[in-house]
Amino acid sequence: MIRIHLDEVTLSRTRMAFSPAAEVIAALELLHRGRGRAAWPYTGWAEQAAAVLASVPQTAPLHLYRQLHGGGRARRTPDLFEPFVPQPDPGLGAELAVLRATPGDVVEYQFTRHYPEGVPDFLLPYREDRERAFGRLADAFEVFWREAMAPYWPLMRTVLEEEILLRARSLAGHGPDAVLAGLGGPALWEPPVLSLPKAKESRVTAAGQRLLLVPLVFAQGRMGCSTDQPDLLRVTYQARGAAVLAGGAAVDPVFGDRLVALLGERRAAVLRALVVPATTSALARLLGLAPSTVSQQLSGLRAAGAVHRRRAGRRVYYGLEPAGEELLGLFGDCDQAVGSSQEAGSAVQEGLPGGTAGVVSGLG
Repeated sequence: MIRIHLDEVTLSRTRMAFSPAAEVIAALELLHRGRGRAAWPYTGWAEQAAAVLASVPQTAPLHLYRQLHGGGRARRTPDLFEPFVPQPDPGLGAELAVLRATPGDVVEYQFTRHYPEGVPDFLLPYREDRERAFGRLADAFEVFWREAMAPYWPLMRTVLEEEILLRARSLAGHGPDAVLAGLGGPALWEPPVLSLPKAKESRVTAAGQRLLLVPLVFAQGRMGCSTDQPDLLRVTYQARGAAVLAGGAAVDPVFGDRLVALLGERRAAVLRALVVPATTSALARLLGLAPSTVSQQLSGLRAAGAVHRRRAGRRVYYGLEPAGEELLGLFGDCDQAVGSSQEAGSAVQEGLPGGTAGVVSGLG
């Protein structure tokens, strides 16, 4: 367990951002952990991505992350291999520019901090031939991104923007305590301590720093913490909406047939997607259905008392009534750690309101 003590200054500086490089690293860890296989909704993506790693020689430097994270991350690892740009939406190119230009003094500091017993052999090139080693690693990122990640990125980006919008509203309306308490999954917020499950017990104190929350589609329910930057603490967590990797309307075969048999395929898909409130057009885009079809399914669900309809400004959102939540719980949807309706059903809402910019900015 990592227990992170957050002082009031750090809490007041809570911000959010997403990171393509962090998604790549999380995706690689998912592949390595499953030996090229993964549970729904990552299954199809994992098959394709594992083939890329096996057949494209330029991706070989990425095996670094399997060596770094082996043994279930039993020890903390240097943050310098997880490039960070202090912007809400930096882009992969900017992050890889930081990786290529990793300073020698940063390498020495973090290697000394994390490996007092001596630097492992597989990391020596990053000390002895730094520019070439980091350059090859950045090149491998670019190849893997192009072959395995880029086709999914437009949908992933929309999911991440939606995740940040939801958290930003909570942050603006109720403060950082509400955001941390609402992260869900394995996180436990007992002010002023945020606890994250890890194999080894450790404690971190954040005083006068900035707290950056980074949602990841590829987290697969896991959380991470990066602490090597003196002015910044980064916490990664599972974003809702990972179902976009499975083609949107797909359902978990473990329990899909039972709910589909009761409601029909389309109505079951709409119900699962409504764990996060969404508009009709957002549901249509996420599920690959015509808006008229979605409207028909919503009407039936409302008539059954499973769904409510609420107006927010110019938009009309639909969400689950207690009866809808109970229905999902009855068929096991709400108890799935990966591929659950809570993670898979995040509908894609249109646009970010201007007021959100202030919540995700100010990282510099």
